[in-house]
Amino acid sequence: MKKFLLVCLLSGGFCASLLAADISVENLRARPSNIGASNSAIFMDIKNSSNADVKLVAVKSSICKSTELHTHKLVDGMKMMTKIDDINVPKEGMAKLAPGGLHVMLIGLDKPLVDGDIVDLEMSFDNGEILNFNDIKVINNFR
Repeated sequence: MKKFLLVCLLSGGFCASLLAADISVENLRARPSNIGASNSAIFMDIKNSSNADVKLVAVKSSICKSTELHTHKLVDGMKMMTKIDDINVPKEGMAKLAPGGLHVMLIGLDKPLVDGDIVDLEMSFDNGEILNFNDIKVINNFR
């Protein structure tokens, strides 16, 4: 076991690959943009089956000028969207990105998103893992 840990410490890329297999993403979907709006959001479930916490630290998409990680906070009795630095995915747990909570914000869309469109997203984690998705559907139903 000690030799395995030493190998992991000396070969960070290999260990990141081992940890990467423990991250999975399900229920990816994007929200249509509102009429006249140039922003939208992406929601998903990020699962971490490893024995260490992992953080989603960056996201990007080719369909907009910028992307941010957001949450909602109660400020003076009103729910407000707030930019955050990362999203923690607990060990052997899940982070749920859903309307009214954590989400990926798409800012400055190149064109309005409508039901049936396809969106891409690159997700970077603090363990070095990068996940790419090129087939995220824009869905007009968020129950």
